[in-house]
Amino acid sequence: MVKSTSNNGTSPSQLIDAKIEKLGGWRGETLAAIRKIIQQACPDVVETVKWRKPSNPLGVPVWERDGIICTGESYKSAVKMTFAHGAKLKDPAKLFNASLDGNVRRAIDFHEGDTIDAKALKALIREAAAFNTSKAKG
Repeated sequence: MVKSTSNNGTSPSQLIDAKIEKLGGWRGETLAAIRKIIQQACPDVVETVKWRKPSNPLGVPVWERDGIICTGESYKSAVKMTFAHGAKLKDPAKLFNASLDGNVRRAIDFHEGDTIDAKALKALIREAAAFNTSKAKG
């Protein structure tokens, strides 16, 4: 995994660690599991954090390779994994269950007690990374 550093010396990976720790419980465990799957599926992924603001000082975890692959947001009742170009991806396992109406993004909402299909999710992540790479070259 490639790491970058924010302007205050705290790496995005450290911010994501802090976010997972702060969330705790099932949401922290889910975000940590998603992160691990992303890193396994795409070892050269770059972790970044975007959209930091006073109401969300740790920002939103973002995983990139030749552009955004996906984000990991946390809400009271869900951990949302949004794929930047999800509408362009094949989803044979039917993982996408949110943001289905748009022409660009697609998301997967994980709720407490949900099981993550790691094999299908890795395939989707690899497809998203390949889409970004082909878009960058084309």
